[in-house]
Amino acid sequence: MRKLALSDEILLKIDKPARYIGGEVNSVMKDKNVAIRFCMCFPDVYEIGMSHLGIQILYDMFNRRDDIWCERVYSPWPDLDHVMRERKIPLFALESQDPVREFDFLGITIQYEMCYTNILQVLELSGIPLEAKDRTADHPFVIGGGPCTYNPEPLAEFFDLFYIGEGETQYFRLMDLYKEWKGSGRTREAFLREAAQIPGIYVPSLYEVSYREDGTLAAMEPRCPEAPQKVSKQIVMDVTDTYYPERPVVPYVKATQDRGVLEIQRGCIRGCRFCQAGMLYRPTRERDLDMLKKKAYALLKNTGYEEISLSSLSSSDYSQLGELVHFLIDEFGSKGINISLPSLRIDAFSLDVMSKVQDIKKSSLTFAPEAGSQRLRDVINKGLTEEVILSGAGQAFEGGWSRVKLYFMLGLPTETEEDMKGIAHLAEKISERYYEVPKERRNGKCQIVVSTSFFVPKPFTPFQWAQMCTKEEFLHRAYVVNHEIKEQKNKKSIKYNWHEADVTVLEGVLARGDRRVAAVIRRAYEKGCLFDSWGEYFRNELWQEAFAECGVDPDFYTVRERAEDERFPWDFIDIGVTKKFLLKEWHKARGEQVTVNCRQGCSGCGAAVYGGGVCHEH
Repeated sequence: MRKLALSDEILLKIDKPARYIGGEVNSVMKDKNVAIRFCMCFPDVYEIGMSHLGIQILYDMFNRRDDIWCERVYSPWPDLDHVMRERKIPLFALESQDPVREFDFLGITIQYEMCYTNILQVLELSGIPLEAKDRTADHPFVIGGGPCTYNPEPLAEFFDLFYIGEGETQYFRLMDLYKEWKGSGRTREAFLREAAQIPGIYVPSLYEVSYREDGTLAAMEPRCPEAPQKVSKQIVMDVTDTYYPERPVVPYVKATQDRGVLEIQRGCIRGCRFCQAGMLYRPTRERDLDMLKKKAYALLKNTGYEEISLSSLSSSDYSQLGELVHFLIDEFGSKGINISLPSLRIDAFSLDVMSKVQDIKKSSLTFAPEAGSQRLRDVINKGLTEEVILSGAGQAFEGGWSRVKLYFMLGLPTETEEDMKGIAHLAEKISERYYEVPKERRNGKCQIVVSTSFFVPKPFTPFQWAQMCTKEEFLHRAYVVNHEIKEQKNKKSIKYNWHEADVTVLEGVLARGDRRVAAVIRRAYEKGCLFDSWGEYFRNELWQEAFAECGVDPDFYTVRERAEDERFPWDFIDIGVTKKFLLKEWHKARGEQVTVNCRQGCSGCGAAVYGGGVCHEH
């Protein structure tokens, strides 16, 4: 029987001890004497990490091999963090309860910028030196993956390697290289040099970075012949005949996403200019309908979940969505299984489907117009007109819905006060549409929730050249929207929420930063910053102190519009989509020109180089 790393005394004292004991349904146990022990980490609390599909896919993929045992670890919540430091208890993996430091690899998925200090928490509690240059043969190799690795530079000194792209393609090649190296007596750097020759593997220590007098990046050059000038994104072109878990690990405590997940496609055809995922995951690749049907059966049978969710950047664009949804309703609806359909475009088909799978009295519909005016929606290439929005809302209200959520962004390039006020005006028009429905067919009072986030110009988007607003500018824009909503006739039907401006500014620095930002991350962590994505723990004043102490000006990374010929810290990564295309889209945005989606016509973004997906449908 396993011996738990935490005593009963500690487990009884901390919040949700089930986060730390392992042994969940479908978790994998193996002999400790396997050739490679890989610890997969999500640097946030257990409930968030257990909702992440990517880790479930890699966990299943690694554990199919007899010579690899993949286990999991998550960030200890502050109550346990305090106990572990006080009693010098090393961070441990859930399955074996062994210290993370004893593994061959620590693989950290980096899904959002506000988890960066948690990465340092995981390293320190594990007894692994924070900086890669201080690690020896006694330490695991620390490898990062996930969307934030498309600008890995702010984290470069903390990682031995980064995996750029989808893990199903090159990870086994890396594992085989490690097995061969492990018994060879060669140095740690020798392994890293050989690993750098595998497509998609980036080894930061093998590159030299220099800066110009104005602070911009001058050059980033390989220090050895093994390191390539460009690191190419790795993607799976056949997303049907590939790894997908039929027995995902089921958590003991309620996770954020407490349901089975069917990923129906990867990528998005839409080309919204603010959306990083839409560019990173091109080209769009669909999973086969028969494969999804089989996986749905297996998922529900092996987990006991009572809900299944269809995962995709834009579910409505999956070409066989109708057949899949009707299959799920016919097969599982009578068995009490709920079907969740996020990322739908609101049209007659979607509303018909949702009326079959949702309790209309309890649920709300979500629209994401992103901008308050048609002009600004054209700037961001949203591909959504006011007519379509009002028509969809009208059909929804006539179908029995009364609650609508609207998502917008503030601070988008070229935004004017008229655009900001347009958010309130659009919400008012939607509420007016509700009262056009005959009273006897209305379902209670109309409720419209308007939420605004603040815009961050992310790497590998057409807006990567754009400047960000300051905290004060963001808050002023939220004030304009709030004031205008209060001026509307149906203001009692409209509720307004907005995101924290200081968190957004920091996210912008971390998303767009270079290697000099690493010192700030470390200093903020040393000052006590942790769980920065959790409002109750975010300490902006400590971050500002860290910037000042490290001599780093956050405004340099945020409020400055980038020159068109500026070299970005992430330019060494090749994602298929070309910088030339992104720049063309930046010009079209400022000219308020729309680009059609990938199924209407090819815009020549460069993703056709992968030889498949939507690029080759016709």
